[in-house]
Amino acid sequence: MESCLSVEREHEKVANKLDVVRGSSLSRLQAVIDQVESLKERIRQAPGDSFLSTSEYDAVKDLAREARDVVAVVSNDHKDIHASISKLGRTIDKSFQTEISGLCTDGVMFGEHSLLQLRTAIVEHLFREGKMEVGQALLHEAGISLPLEHIEKFADVNRILEALGRKEVEPALEWSIVHRCELAKQDSFLEFKLRKLKFIGLVSGGHTAEALAYAKVFGQFAPHYLTEIKHLMGSFLYCHKGLENSPYVHLLDPIHWTEAADLFAQNACKLMGLPLESSLAVSLLAGCVALPQLLQLKFMMAQKQISEIWSRDELPCEVNLGWERRYHSVFTCPILRQQTSGNTVGPGTWVESYASSP
Repeated sequence: MESCLSVEREHEKVANKLDVVRGSSLSRLQAVIDQVESLKERIRQAPGDSFLSTSEYDAVKDLAREARDVVAVVSNDHKDIHASISKLGRTIDKSFQTEISGLCTDGVMFGEHSLLQLRTAIVEHLFREGKMEVGQALLHEAGISLPLEHIEKFADVNRILEALGRKEVEPALEWSIVHRCELAKQDSFLEFKLRKLKFIGLVSGGHTAEALAYAKVFGQFAPHYLTEIKHLMGSFLYCHKGLENSPYVHLLDPIHWTEAADLFAQNACKLMGLPLESSLAVSLLAGCVALPQLLQLKFMMAQKQISEIWSRDELPCEVNLGWERRYHSVFTCPILRQQTSGNTVGPGTWVESYASSP
């Protein structure tokens, strides 16, 4: 953490100095440009067949000398900034270890199965990010086969997310109606959220009659969202005056569209049998969290000449990724007195432990 703070302090110094130099250099150069334009206009107004007068000749010489001085000052400032940037680079090199090849185990990611998993993870990440053309190209070049239906679902999800980004609710609403039964099994309130956004749009647009007619759809949601529905109905009082200057102005907060997009993405991923975050993003995050600990452990192991532990295909220490990254339940084995998870207990563990106990 101290290394990050040190780099941040040095970066702030460089950024502040760059702002100062940029402002001063631009003002100096603009002053010279203005003087040149003024002198050009002065010479242009002189008679066409006349030579430069003594005063004009002296003005040109003075301006040329001043321009050289300004160029020298700007050049020195540039050298100063370059030195500061070089110092920032040295601080980064000093604060962080760039050589991490010693942490890599030979052959772990170069098997046919591992490469296929890696390429598939990259393709799915591209599809999640809406880079359909790039993902399709990589899919073809890497020789990966994904079901066409799977790819079409990604395209459909991205199309709906883009529409929500433009505050268009209809595509997402149509999707939620088609998958109403599946969403009900998940206890999702996506359809109500989307209909709420559409209703607010009608009210804020002053479409009283359309909003009143559309309010009938909330009857099916009354058993679960009666309080929110009552609150929405209260916004009718300000339909003509505008919600911007009413107690219901919070209904216009853009955060509601962001929440709807996040909820849609979460529900869509569940229906597709995919986690909310791509496996590539989770793996990258886990690597970034684990890297400092592994570097420190590698240094300690090297000092004690302990190297055989790195020959395994697993990490030599536990890396805490936080509770949000725990995908399996963790419990303490009553016999071994060790923490484990549901998928790490082998079929013979309990029998062997029981047989070895007194």
